Amino acid sequence: MSGYDRRFSRRVLLRRLSLVGLGVSASALLSACAGQQATPTPAPPAASPTPAPAATPTPQPTTPVAAASPTVTVGPAAGEIVIGILATLEGAFALYGEEAVRGVELAVAEFGGAIAGKKIRLVKESTDATPQVAREKARKLIEQDKVDCIVGPLSGDEGLALRDYAKTIPDKTIVNGTSAAQDTTLRDPAPNFFRFSTDGVQWMAGLGTYCYEVKGYRRVATLGEDYSYPYSQVAGFLLEFCRLGGECVAQFWVPIGTKDYSSVISSMPSDIDAIYVILGGSDAVNFLKAYSDFGGKAALIGGSSTVDQNVLETKGALRSRVIGIPGAGPVAADNPDPAWKSWVEQYRKQFPQGLSTPSLFCWGYYVNAKGLLLGLQAVNGDLSDGQKKLQAALAKVEFDGPTGHIKLDKNRQAIANNFVTEVAEGPDGNLYNKLVKVVEGVNQTLGLPEDKYLSLGSFTRDNPTCEKIKQTFGS
Repeated sequence: MSGYDRRFSRRVLLRRLSLVGLGVSASALLSACAGQQATPTPAPPAASPTPAPAATPTPQPTTPVAAASPTVTVGPAAGEIVIGILATLEGAFALYGEEAVRGVELAVAEFGGAIAGKKIRLVKESTDATPQVAREKARKLIEQDKVDCIVGPLSGDEGLALRDYAKTIPDKTIVNGTSAAQDTTLRDPAPNFFRFSTDGVQWMAGLGTYCYEVKGYRRVATLGEDYSYPYSQVAGFLLEFCRLGGECVAQFWVPIGTKDYSSVISSMPSDIDAIYVILGGSDAVNFLKAYSDFGGKAALIGGSSTVDQNVLETKGALRSRVIGIPGAGPVAADNPDPAWKSWVEQYRKQFPQGLSTPSLFCWGYYVNAKGLLLGLQAVNGDLSDGQKKLQAALAKVEFDGPTGHIKLDKNRQAIANNFVTEVAEGPDGNLYNKLVKVVEGVNQTLGLPEDKYLSLGSFTRDNPTCEKIKQTFGS
């Protein structure tokens, strides 16, 4: 059935059911993106990282015993708190959307499916990773489904769009999903948008240093999708790598949904040690398969989405090519922390059909939903006064999650741990991200002086360069 047929069928069904006062389950909407050829851009050199500050733990708020997953349905009802979920359930990033919903359901189950005697009702909407559709679906959730709060979105440009939309609805509250463009909270943040997950720059903490000092890489090229989240990831990697003396000699950007990577691979410089790759979902799978088939010689470095568990569990020839790839992000599959092990066990129990270990997308939606629920708990589910009490409570929420302590900064952005990893094969035959190093309490500027960091400007396909990083921070 085509996306149009699905949308048409859904509208007709909702219209008919509304005549008899019935609720229906939310439908995921199909969408995808396409675009132009990859464009290489050259880049310069430069410089030495500063360690990120450690977060000071505080006692974890008490949460009720876990319950069964809540039913995802549509519509407001008296005595309930209605939470909308925005996630990319189809298209290039469909691999991630289902995990996102699981993360919210895990959090709601921890609270017994209710806050202060009010049942939590979830309403799903699918986006296509574009800002226009994300805003449109958020408006639908607010204006038609009458949700009280939103958890989402998943992708970078979507987060920027929802930050701006949040400013038009000050009496509603949005908590992030996994959208990780840094500027969503770093520049011109919305007072009712909260991000309990770390961003794309923070997810790179420790990787540039590891690649330079341990792997011995000196010259790299980068490849990423052409939008805000990969810009943040590339910048996060270069901020460490270049300051130590590494060079980025070329950059390639491709549209979301690219299927043919032959021209990109053939255009890669021959005098490089490694290619830093930040592609997501089917884009990552397509590139890794093509690079393996092409017999690429340069080593690969994985951006957070490129070596996410969703990608690693894809079957096929790419398995042997990805083993040993260094990466970094907010989770590591073999994290020895008892809190992580307990959370993984609950995930497997609640979702036996899920992945071998939860992905970063499950984690992101989980910690954001949990932050929201803790805020709701703090105000006994009171959403009066334009949610001002809730928003004030959320700004103060901090808790120990499955990956360590999480607290918010002045822009309502998470400060949390990050993990340097390498792809390995487990005894069960599954690939996973093996923990190499924990970087504790990473803030948005990676521990660098805020004034100098902000002077770099917004991160784009052309900014920052190694030269600019060295000029700003020195060697």
